[in-house]
Amino acid sequence: MEQLIDQAGSVRKGEELDVAKADAFIKAHLPGLSGTPEIRQFAGGASNLTYLLRYPSRDLILRRPPFGHKAKSAHDMLREARIMNALKPIYPYAPTVVATCDDPAVMEADFYVMERINGIILRQDLPEGLNLGVEDTRKLCLNVIDRMIELHQVDYQAAGLDSLGKGEGYVRRQIKGWIDRYRQAKTDDVGDFEAAMAWLKDKMPANDVATCLIHNDFRFDNVVLDPANPFAVIGVLDWEMATLGDPLMDLGNTLAYWVQADDDALFQQVRRQPTHLPGMLTRQEVIEYYGSKTGYRVDNFDFYALYGLFRLAVIVQQIYYRYFHGQTRNSAFAGFGHISRYLEKRCQRLIAASRL
Repeated sequence: MEQLIDQAGSVRKGEELDVAKADAFIKAHLPGLSGTPEIRQFAGGASNLTYLLRYPSRDLILRRPPFGHKAKSAHDMLREARIMNALKPIYPYAPTVVATCDDPAVMEADFYVMERINGIILRQDLPEGLNLGVEDTRKLCLNVIDRMIELHQVDYQAAGLDSLGKGEGYVRRQIKGWIDRYRQAKTDDVGDFEAAMAWLKDKMPANDVATCLIHNDFRFDNVVLDPANPFAVIGVLDWEMATLGDPLMDLGNTLAYWVQADDDALFQQVRRQPTHLPGMLTRQEVIEYYGSKTGYRVDNFDFYALYGLFRLAVIVQQIYYRYFHGQTRNSAFAGFGHISRYLEKRCQRLIAASRL
């Protein structure tokens, strides 16, 4: 099963670390460590950067913000580390943090180092050699959803995370905040989303369903599976956006990325996880399963589904804004304007079909 384990690649140009400084910092916190690390980098890069530091006897992960970032609040590495430290005793899938750093002499940005969770990460397609039948795929799918449900049932007050959010009013704050962000990131070559924004404001529920710990980016590619038992989740990654909020908003975010088998060709092209496979639940089946396990009413889920799509569109547009204005030269972002326009059409179709 070793060949199934998620592997890091070469460090991307312009995103190199100062090996000597990183090594000295880590050894100051882990004095038994010896040797010089081989540094590799994991896929991704639109958000925080993730590196593998491979020592002769130990693998570690270093997480830092993108190079050249300005808004510290958008990439608060120390907050992410604090969340994982608080969660670990009661939600065992959180990674183990071994060191945090806010010293600009070590790196020009805050960062943290954690233990590597050695396992399988499902990205666009299943890794070669992992062959799952329909029933196996369904079992895996349900196990992943169950870990999200388990997170939503965590006693965040007992974990000391009651100051993580602002409490009641999360839905209202999110709708206002994402509308403001879209208007700030809009470029001349994309849609205005005004119909979607007006619908969200009009259909917004008066109260939050509940207040619980939410991940805000719960996807298959943020979940680590056991190589010896690929149905078992052994880790949940990327706690950057975790907060206290409405659990159905969290589910809406997750389903925005959930491309199922009967979706159109363009949505298939942007798929980032293997939710199209036979045996995977459809979005509606996920909603119904989640409702049956939690007791939350999900018969009016269109609002949360549209919120998830709109939020995804804003994230895409924020990245495209940087490319459009020459703030990044990453050619992978050139087509994000097209994706933004497509997501507006998906929003319009959902509104037209909704009974709310």
